[in-house]
Amino acid sequence: MEKVFQSFNDFGLSQDVLKAVVQMGFEEPTPIQAKTIPLLLTGKDVVGQAQTGTGKTAAFGLPIIEKIDRTIPHVQAIVLAPTRELAVQAAEEINKLAKFKRVQALPVYGGTSIDRQINALRKGVHVVVGTPGRVLDHLERGTLQLKHIKIVVLDEADEMLDMGFVDDITRILKQTPEERQTLLFSATMPDAILKIAKKYMKDPQKIRITGDTLTAPKINQIFYEVRSGDKTEALTRLIDSADDAGVFLVFCHTKREVDEVSSNLKLRGYQADAMHGDYSQAQRESVLKKFKNSQIDVLVATDVAARGLDISHISHVVNYSIPQDPESYVHRIGRTGRAGREGVAITFVTPREDKQLRIIKAVSKADIKRGKLPSKEDVMVSRIDNLKERINEFIDDSRFDKFLALAHRLTADIQPIDALAALLKLQLEGVDGGPADVGAGAVTLDSTGAGPGMARLFITVGREQGVRPNEITDMIAKKSGLPRQSIKGVAIFDKFTFVEVPRDSAEKVIESLHQSIISGRKVAVAPARPRG
Repeated sequence: MEKVFQSFNDFGLSQDVLKAVVQMGFEEPTPIQAKTIPLLLTGKDVVGQAQTGTGKTAAFGLPIIEKIDRTIPHVQAIVLAPTRELAVQAAEEINKLAKFKRVQALPVYGGTSIDRQINALRKGVHVVVGTPGRVLDHLERGTLQLKHIKIVVLDEADEMLDMGFVDDITRILKQTPEERQTLLFSATMPDAILKIAKKYMKDPQKIRITGDTLTAPKINQIFYEVRSGDKTEALTRLIDSADDAGVFLVFCHTKREVDEVSSNLKLRGYQADAMHGDYSQAQRESVLKKFKNSQIDVLVATDVAARGLDISHISHVVNYSIPQDPESYVHRIGRTGRAGREGVAITFVTPREDKQLRIIKAVSKADIKRGKLPSKEDVMVSRIDNLKERINEFIDDSRFDKFLALAHRLTADIQPIDALAALLKLQLEGVDGGPADVGAGAVTLDSTGAGPGMARLFITVGREQGVRPNEITDMIAKKSGLPRQSIKGVAIFDKFTFVEVPRDSAEKVIESLHQSIISGRKVAVAPARPRG
């Protein structure tokens, strides 16, 4: 019976590598990783048919890192990729995974100074990730030697062939030792690929990862092209433009990203919570109970944490991070559109992820339409429409007469239209830097409404968590090293707290206190909106 690898711990990886995996926030192997890593660790050659975005880099990167002898200052593994972007991306990920092993990966590619690459190679690197043309340049100059190579990886082999690299690949492979391990990844398997596999690989094990056909007639699938730094703003606009019954399940790749997104939403006043692999069963049950009971309307989670989640009223699934493979896309968006309801599946795509989106669409047969993010004005109009519905409900309420009397009293000295405008501002923008107002525009440490030489900070913990002023002061002093007497203006509200600290120490306070635990709760810290 074939062994099932459900965790990175199942592979027998070293503690240094597992530590890096945990730090990067990966929780479970993708299908290609689960099938490839065990074979590579045992020395097998592998031909993998898989698309971009399926987690291939870690699939070959982790075994490479484990097989490198870092005491030997020579290149022991080479990865060939078709483009500069893929080479840089793969090298970056390998370096992150090799952080505690102190294995060095270097990207080499054309269109940039070769001298810097030569200097780096002279200092000694263990892994080279490069485009075939630039790798050949180094081989011809004698600045790269392949006689110590243990592993060769041909990534996106079909693309390299389409780009005319077949002769270059052949010349490079001939300069590597015969006693090496070879891994070939390709989305398709044309004859030219099979010829390379037959000639340069030894009894390769074949792995094929494909997607399921998606059938989701009740799910409206949309993608928005946004830069990484604009994702939070995009998410909040979509939440604000949804009706009051909107319930959002937001997917992120890593635990760290889940925490950051959840904290940013709380800072902006949304009823959001997080869930990932670090949560205990009790914490998980508590969060799910709140989500089911509509105490929170935005749940940010990893794929692993959301496994088995069966909540029928989720109106929107948001791929904050584009899924790693088509299967994940299918599974994620299937959480909405249940029980006969219509659902919306939203995917954020950065410009460099366009190819990954095309693969998801092709493999899953999904009809994902491009969307245009609502403007701030669109959001305001949408919220006004929702507010009109709620006002009509209140008017029909049996207790409305009591509030009508209060309205007459309020408008005795204020024009009714002015009173209404002020109440709308309060409803739509919040007041005094509170949650509804946080993040409603750029806030710097010089514009927090604090006194001279001070900065006013916003902390996502308050009376409901039983927090006390001296607890806030003690935590800031302990974490940042500030004298207690320099911490002023602690103001505690139901769900948040304000505090003033010296302006020149504010960044240090934010960095040291953000994501720390106060009164048993992980908090977020940010510059406050100015008063008024």
